[in-house]
Amino acid sequence: MQQPRTPLDPTDHRLLAAVQKDAQLTAQELGAALNLSASQAGRRRQRLEAEGYILGYAARLDPLRLGLAVQAFVQVQLARHGAEEGRAFARLLRTRAEVVSAWTMTGEADYLLRVYCPDLPALNMLIHEVLLAHSAVARVQSQIVMDQTKADAPFPL
Repeated sequence: MQQPRTPLDPTDHRLLAAVQKDAQLTAQELGAALNLSASQAGRRRQRLEAEGYILGYAARLDPLRLGLAVQAFVQVQLARHGAEEGRAFARLLRTRAEVVSAWTMTGEADYLLRVYCPDLPALNMLIHEVLLAHSAVARVQSQIVMDQTKADAPFPL
């Protein structure tokens, strides 16, 4: 059961927007942006972390500088939809570093995967030797990203 959440006020919304843009803001900088003392801003941030509004902090890395030149979205359709097949496929996804996010979907595809690979042969290997080789997979369709016209954005608040 989820624990009750403190309702968010406008200052909480501004704090969340600020840390989405720059998670490294100090309590002093956050306080200045919110017109609060550093200690008030720090306590608010700690409360929002404790209540699960802020799940964590991460650095955004440049995939091209890391040698990951190919980004693709891969749709996977399962042949069988039993609970064990779904768990087995989810276990496979957790073992593959190329799969940076995965969603279960409604519609024709059961899963949508976001993958990064160094080149097309690596993507081909992932699709043919890993995904299609899995016993529960019936079909895979991939779309290679040509350009990202909008960067991953903060959540609307």
